[in-house]
Amino acid sequence: MGEFGLRAGRADLRSAGPITFGPAGILFLADNASAKVFAVDVADPGPADGSEPFDMENVDARVGSFLGCEPGDVVIKDMAVHPLSHNVYLSVQRGHGDAAQPVLLRIGRLDGSITDVPLDDAPVAEVAMGDAPADDDDRLDTTLPLGDEGEEFQVGDRTIRILRQPIRTSTVTDMVYVDGMLLVAGLSNEEFSSRLRRIPFPFSDEVTGSSLEIFHVSHGKWETAAPIRTFVPYDGGTSILASYTCTPVVHFPLADLKDGAKAVGRTVAELGAVNQPLDMISFIQDGQEYLLVANSAHGLVKIACRDIDDQPPLTEPQQPIGVPRQTKDLQGIRRLANLGAHHVLVLQSDDAGRQHLRSLKTAAL
Repeated sequence: MGEFGLRAGRADLRSAGPITFGPAGILFLADNASAKVFAVDVADPGPADGSEPFDMENVDARVGSFLGCEPGDVVIKDMAVHPLSHNVYLSVQRGHGDAAQPVLLRIGRLDGSITDVPLDDAPVAEVAMGDAPADDDDRLDTTLPLGDEGEEFQVGDRTIRILRQPIRTSTVTDMVYVDGMLLVAGLSNEEFSSRLRRIPFPFSDEVTGSSLEIFHVSHGKWETAAPIRTFVPYDGGTSILASYTCTPVVHFPLADLKDGAKAVGRTVAELGAVNQPLDMISFIQDGQEYLLVANSAHGLVKIACRDIDDQPPLTEPQQPIGVPRQTKDLQGIRRLANLGAHHVLVLQSDDAGRQHLRSLKTAAL
């Protein structure tokens, strides 16, 4: 892995965070506690596989059994599918609070086995987020948690929870690799704290970043402090589509992301207040590209990308408007990943709170 600047070492994770694959099956792992991103050769043992579906019931219980803990102590922070073997990788937090431990796990598609991915004496590289919020930054990031963390509120006929945490914990909220560049969304130590960083890979000191501004339809104002929660490459990697809490979908051309500058996004959709975007992917169906958005308040949302291209920016406080969308009767989906060209792998929670891995046919979405 010399061509990517990886050397034998240790990825010393202090917290579990977002993960995504890059070239040659290299996995990027974000660690907000140390404000670093690691690149690791996971040495995936699986052969190049087809696009057959993969399903696993009670994945939280099975992971808990492997880690020697109860399912309630398993927090799956992110999910990624290896681009060749299609083995499933989980960024897992074991436990809660200060005692929580980060773990990287692999689930084999051929036999359903769960294994710990070694991060000691592995080919590794790391890069620090030099603009990360300090440990003692007293600003808070507000999220709508899926579990029982946070403070409970009544909104109309709904009971919701709001979790407020130091913005350091949202230094990295999501990552995507595009054409030699790792795009890293999150919060920074700047006054306008919403940030998108561009990190060349192999890693170097040439980390650039832009502050982001969006019009938030539900809030009825322009915002620079709300972080991107999840995003995907768009238009051949020349732009991104990003989603924020309460729940705008925003388009950013990468050409606008000049180092040190503020980029203003084009809000193209509003998916509703009191809602948290959880994950996004795009896929091809009948020759057309579509966006899928998993969220906390609705079923899986499907948007035709051709409608995004024609959508003027939303700049007025109104009820949910923008591009047309379909809401699929698929509740409880927390994570999404492309599984070959014909399936989407989802991490889905049932009414009892148990979590399952399920494959959805793209042709049926």
